[in-house]
Amino acid sequence: MEDQINPKHYKIGNIETIDVMQAKLSDEEFRGYCKGNVIKYVTRAEYKGNSLEDLKKAAWYLNKLIETHEND
Repeated sequence: MEDQINPKHYKIGNIETIDVMQAKLSDEEFRGYCKGNVIKYVTRAEYKGNSLEDLKKAAWYLNKLIETHEND
């Protein structure tokens, strides 16, 4: 079964899109991107039919955001 939170098409070209974005955005911009995705996935989770999947996606972005603070 394919990972629905981080599917293989996110890694085309042997680099994940999130890593490209982090490299191209400032720290502040990247943190805003992560925060926005947390808000997006949490607020729409109950309306899409698979709330657990969206909540896991929100958690993934929240963990990424936490990681950026730990790496300061």
